[in-house]
Amino acid sequence: MFKKLFLVAAAIMAAIVHDLREIAYVQVSQFMYRQGLIKCALTLVEAAKLETGDVIRQAIIELYAGSSGVLMNLPFDTISGNAMKYNREASLPGVGFRGVNEAYTASTGILNPITESLVIAGGDLDVDKFIIDTMGAQQRSVHEAMKVRALSLAWTQKFIKGDSQSDPREFDGLQVRITGGQMIAAGSTAGGTALSLSKLDEAIDQTLNPTHLVMSKAMRRRLTQAARNTSVGGFLTYGVDAFGKPVEMYNGLPFIVVDLDHLGNPILPFTEAATSGTATATSIYVVSLGEGGVQGIQNGGVDVRDLGELQTSPVLRTRVEWYNGFAVFNGRAATRLWSIADAPVVA
Repeated sequence: MFKKLFLVAAAIMAAIVHDLREIAYVQVSQFMYRQGLIKCALTLVEAAKLETGDVIRQAIIELYAGSSGVLMNLPFDTISGNAMKYNREASLPGVGFRGVNEAYTASTGILNPITESLVIAGGDLDVDKFIIDTMGAQQRSVHEAMKVRALSLAWTQKFIKGDSQSDPREFDGLQVRITGGQMIAAGSTAGGTALSLSKLDEAIDQTLNPTHLVMSKAMRRRLTQAARNTSVGGFLTYGVDAFGKPVEMYNGLPFIVVDLDHLGNPILPFTEAATSGTATATSIYVVSLGEGGVQGIQNGGVDVRDLGELQTSPVLRTRVEWYNGFAVFNGRAATRLWSIADAPVVA
C-alpha cells in the first residue's frame, strides 16, 4: 500500500515539475521574443503562445492558423520596412582536384537578387449592436470568428493562386512562381493523366528538403483509396497536427489539404489546364516550408484593434490587419505536379 502511494505521489510531483517547466519556458520565450532576442521564424500557432497578455489578439491569431493548413505550418519571419531583399541561389561554384604544384580553376556561384514586397491583408469585423443587445455579447465573438476564417481562407487561396499581374494588391502564389524544371507533368494524356506514385516520388525528389504535400480533398481521397488497393499501395502513415487533428503522410511528408476559399470555390479544383489545354486537371505541390525554403514574411504580426461603436452606424467594429507576404529562398523549394486527372491513382 505504501509503495502504491509513493508511486502516485512521485507521478504527481513529476507532472507538477513538467507544468512548471512549461510555464517557465513560455515566460522566458515571451520575454526574449518581445526584446527581439528571438530571431527565428515562427508559425502563427507558435506566435499565438507568446501573446498571452492580449487574449483577443491571441484568439484571432489562433483562428487564422486553425482555419488554414498552410498558415498552421508556414513559419513567418518578422522584417523591418515594407519589403525584403534576398539572394536566391541559381548555381553552385565549381569544384575540382589538383595535382602537386598545380592551381585550382577559379569559380564562383551565381546568386539572383530578389525583392519580396509586403501586402496588406485584413478586414473590418462589424457586428450590429441589435444582435449584441438581443442575443448577448458572445455573438460578437461568433461573427468575428466567421470573418477571421474568411480572411484565412482568402489568404490560402492567394498562396496558391495569387497573381500580382491581375491584382497588384496581392502577392504571387505558387502557381505563378513555379516554372521550368520545377513543373512536372503527370503525363501527356489529353484532359489530364491519372496520378502515378512514381511521378509523385519524382516531384518529391525534385524538391530540396521537402516537408509537406499540398493538395485538394479530392486528391487526398484518391491517395487514401490507393493505399487500400493492394495492387497500387502507397506508403501512407498518420500523425497529428498542431491542433491535435489527425493528418495523413506519404513517405513521411504530411498532407496540407486546401479545400474551399472564402467564396466557397475550390482552391485546387479539377479545372486547371492540362497538357492538352483543356481545363480538366489539378495539381499537387511539394514544398519545403522553413528557413532556406518557402517562408512567410511579416512586419509586426497580426494587428487587432477594437474600434468600438461607429458614429456613422450602430455597429461594433474590430479591425484586423496583417502586413505579410512569402518568399521562396531556393529555386527547388517548391515543385508543382500538374495535369492530374480526376482518376484512380496508379503505381
